[in-house]
Order: sequence, then structure tokens, then C-alpha cells
Amino acid sequence: MEAIQEVAQILRENADKTVFVLSGAGLSAESGIPTFRGNRDGLWNKYNPQRLATFEAFEENPLLVWKWYLWRMHLIAKAEPHDAHRALVKLENLLKDFWHITQNVDGLHRRAGQKRFLELHGNIWEGKCRYCETRFGEKEFSQLFPLADREFLRNLSEEEFKEKILQGLTEEKLPRCPTCGGIVGPGVVWFGEPLPSEVLEKAYEIAQRSAVCLSVGTSAVVYPAAYLPELCKKKGGILIEVNPQETPLTALADYSFRESAAKVLPQIVQELEKLLR
Repeated sequence: MEAIQEVAQILRENADKTVFVLSGAGLSAESGIPTFRGNRDGLWNKYNPQRLATFEAFEENPLLVWKWYLWRMHLIAKAEPHDAHRALVKLENLLKDFWHITQNVDGLHRRAGQKRFLELHGNIWEGKCRYCETRFGEKEFSQLFPLADREFLRNLSEEEFKEKILQGLTEEKLPRCPTCGGIVGPGVVWFGEPLPSEVLEKAYEIAQRSAVCLSVGTSAVVYPAAYLPELCKKKGGILIEVNPQETPLTALADYSFRESAAKVLPQIVQELEKLLR
């Protein structure tokens, strides 16, 4: 509890400065979303996610890739933000310049009410045409491809999903770009694709000027995202890690909590609220 109070005090002392959190798959896992590399579903475990999530795989078999993504979207649609997501929204409201930089593509931070965020790896509910670079927001994409609508997927049972999506989907039903006619893929960053330059530049700028960085639920092995906490630390910032397992950041961190974000972050917020009264 003493460390929680110390971190809350640090946040209070830096309440008028820039503070950011870098979140990873561990944050989503607490909502019941399997990590990208931790899929144990019998239907899909014969496929390598790192091969499906590529433009080459999409060109070769867009139907297979879309079925896999719709399966993931079906899981995500049924998930709910948890206490850590809500705690991060509270931090945004309590601190003057708080940013949530996430590697997650599920959009749970948005549903929790987060306003100041950067999505380094895109958003699964949006669309992107790799042939002409046209992008589609969630509402626009759900109109272009109704099968990818969040509410539609959320209300499907597992049996209905298998019948309507896995068995009923054909390549002719996949979304076509109104600009170039190419098949539109999900709005996520695939292996071999660069991160959106404007998002990455903004993330670097935030990390360099931040007084405090919280690394939450990330393995800190995927670059360039993993460099952001290191950059903050190099520029004199305070690094706080919240992750059940040790990571490459642990040795650099000023504070490391070996517990879940859903447990630690609400405690930090509670103590911070006391200090700000």
C-alpha cells in the first residue's frame, strides 16, 4: 500500500504536467479477450496469427483472413471495459494532460469513455483499403460491411456466428472499396506494415515531454511501442510498471507492481483522489 500511495503522490505532484500510459494486450486480457499470440481456440489454432495478419495472406485468401478477424471481433464485441479501463478514464479527468497510448485494437478504452488516446496498431472496428489507402471510421465501415457491425456481432450466439459468418460468408460478400473496388481489410496494422506515421510521431512527442509514464499490461518487446517508456525515462521521467510478469522494462522502472491492472490502477486513483480533495 505504501508504494501505491507514493505513486499517487508522484501523480499529484505532476498533475499539471504530461502523463501517459502505454497499454498492451494484458489490459484487454482482463476483459476476457485472448491475447494475439495466446489463441487456444480449436477452430483457429492450426493457423499462425503472424501469417494470417499480413497483406500477403489477405491477397492470397481474403475470405479466410476476414473469417478469422470476424471471429476475433465476435469475442471483442461481447467483452466489456473493466476497472482498469475506468481508472484510466478517471486519470484523464484528474490530470491536466493525460494520454492513453495503446497497442490494443479492441476499442475498449473508447467504450470506457477515454477521450485522449492514440491507437498505435489501429482499430479492429474500422476499415482500411490497402490498395488505395482509403480509411473508413467505425460507423462508415459498419455500413459498408454490416457483418462487422459491433452490435450485430455482440447479439449473435456462438452457433449463430458459425452459421451466419463461418459457413455463410463468401468472397462476394466481402467489403469493396467504393474508391478503387479492392477488398477492404480491417483497420489494424498488419505484420510488415508501418505504424501510422502521424500517430507514432505524436506518441514520441508525448513520451519525450512526459513527467510520468505508466506501462500497463504490455510485454515491452514489440517495437517501436516498447521504446516509448524508455524514451520517457531517458528524458528524466518517472517510470511505473503494472504487469503480473517481469518485462524488459522492470529493471528500468522506478516502481513495479506484479499484480493485475484492474487491481492496482483503481487503488492508485483512489489515493490520488484523496490527495486532490
